[in-house]
Amino acid sequence: LEGCRWLDLCTGTGAMGAEALCRGASLVVGIEQSGRACAVIQQNWQQVIRDDQRIQLIRGDIGQKLPTLAGQNFDRIYFDPPYAGHLYEPVLQAIAHHQLLTPVGELAVEHDPTLHTAETLAAFIPNSALELCRYKRYGNTAIAFYSRR
Repeated sequence: LEGCRWLDLCTGTGAMGAEALCRGASLVVGIEQSGRACAVIQQNWQQVIRDDQRIQLIRGDIGQKLPTLAGQNFDRIYFDPPYAGHLYEPVLQAIAHHQLLTPVGELAVEHDPTLHTAETLAAFIPNSALELCRYKRYGNTAIAFYSRR
């Protein structure tokens, strides 16, 4: 991940962004709605950040905040919403619409495999702008990895 630009959506505790920083990401941007979570994220990221790295934490509704990143590109996007929520479709559409993923980037979508499959998630992506490149299952959690076509 050395030098990559990382976007962490529904950031939670910030663990994935912190790991990206530890592995050399040059930029980590997170979007999280919870103010309490944002305080934890900021603290976690500050513990691992180096002088040559940048972080940006955006607090607010992901549907409103994600379009503000239009014009930026990310090498890795990690999306871990509440599994039973209704964020998958609008967020995946926004990622594709705003072309937030670099041409060689990768989008990881964490989900409950009993609620979604890689195919049902891909159906939310307009014009088949992204294609499934890997799929991993870890018990009750699955991660579908997509790249640009």
